[in-house]
Amino acid sequence: MIRNRVTIFAATGGIGRHLFEQALAAGHEVTAVVRTPANLPSHDGNVHTVAADLADPDRDVLAAAVDGADAVLSGLGPRNPKTDAGVTSRGTRAIVEAMQSVGTRRLIVVSAAPIGTVPSPGRPHPPKHDPGDGFFMRHLGVRFAQSMFRAHYEDLALMEDVVRDSGLDWTISRPPKLTDKPLTGVYRTAYGQNIRGGFSVSRADVAHHMLSMIDQPETIKQVVGIAN
Repeated sequence: MIRNRVTIFAATGGIGRHLFEQALAAGHEVTAVVRTPANLPSHDGNVHTVAADLADPDRDVLAAAVDGADAVLSGLGPRNPKTDAGVTSRGTRAIVEAMQSVGTRRLIVVSAAPIGTVPSPGRPHPPKHDPGDGFFMRHLGVRFAQSMFRAHYEDLALMEDVVRDSGLDWTISRPPKLTDKPLTGVYRTAYGQNIRGGFSVSRADVAHHMLSMIDQPETIKQVVGIAN
């Protein structure tokens, strides 16, 4: 794997922590952008930490964090999907603006499998069903998830609008239910749709796939489904 300079946002979060640890293990030069740097996992390696609160971002701090990066990876998401609506879209907008200001191009973000059917300002009439969903997900699973996490999914759909409209070399990862199972490196992926029968995936495997896509130009401007 080509060693890169990567900036990781939300590097102490569920997926971000795995991005951070795996990027270091692979020998990448890492800038970790977190609210509380003391919460980063213990590490050896080439790490630069940046303290930033994406709820109230300092534009100059974010610009410096992404300047010169070969890729920016975001594991940004709410701590509580039911109460922290808006966090992901606002934070991603700040990341995109910082990248645009310094000319950094490559952006990889994590979203969620149901978002393909969630309306947004940029996609007011999405398809009723994701082409990768089977009978259960089409008729029960997606409806249940959207009723439980409606505000969170609406925020993710808006976040995807921000990414698509950014003009950057973006990729959106859409995993289903996230688990804390260990890294396997074995998972299924598909462009532009969910994975048939793919009900879950580990956070570690999502991070592994996000890092692998840095040097896969065919994933640029693509939504990629992933599941175990």
